[in-house]
Amino acid sequence: MNVIHSPAEYIKHHLTHLMVGHGGSTFHLDTFVISWCLGLLFLGVFYFSAKKATPGVPGKLQNFVEMVLEFIETQVHDTYHGKSKLIAPLALAIFVWVFLMNSMDLLPVDLLPFIGSLLGIKNLRVVPTADPNMTFGISLSVFCLIVIFSIKSKGAKGFFVEMTCKPFGPILFPFNFCLKVIEEFSKPISLGLRLFGNMYAGEIIFILIALLPWWGQWPLGGAWAIFHILVITIQAFVFMMLTVVYLTMAESSH
Repeated sequence: MNVIHSPAEYIKHHLTHLMVGHGGSTFHLDTFVISWCLGLLFLGVFYFSAKKATPGVPGKLQNFVEMVLEFIETQVHDTYHGKSKLIAPLALAIFVWVFLMNSMDLLPVDLLPFIGSLLGIKNLRVVPTADPNMTFGISLSVFCLIVIFSIKSKGAKGFFVEMTCKPFGPILFPFNFCLKVIEEFSKPISLGLRLFGNMYAGEIIFILIALLPWWGQWPLGGAWAIFHILVITIQAFVFMMLTVVYLTMAESSH
């Protein structure tokens, strides 16, 4: 176990990743493992619910899964008017996965790092979405889908025309292209930064509360956790909805 001598060392310890590699090839192993475990949990629970689904009176798990599915389907139906069958499953995966990763922030700050220290793990950050590598990784995947949807909908020629000839016509194509590049790259940057910033701030507050005496941690930590439930849900919802909106815009002809 690590010996923490000061609040600064405590904060630094909790903000340090379990890393492998050196320099530019450093890899955040804790972010990778925890995000994959939560992704497999999501797939396993929904697969199990689908296999056990009954047309009669549903159980609690089936009720919950159906409620989530109906909620996502309603949001996609109201926002997306294209023909792709990928949007609803993508929105479901993003919402549930991001929500689960955000929810790791509700665990006691020292719980998993303490368990990890018993196993010889020196550092462990348990909130994948408080790592910009994770949030930007998801947002870059969404950006690739935006480009694919745009080319598929408008064709390579239409995509090129949109990038170079709008909004000021072909004469100002260099200016048009620069504006379009800024517009398109602002989407994944805003997606990644918004999620990372909110979750990182929440993580910092929980760490600061953990530095208080035990009698002050429970009331403040409990109040912040209740409020944070709203934050983690809203952030998952916003990320999902912006993804659907961006893909809808990519297929638009105007």
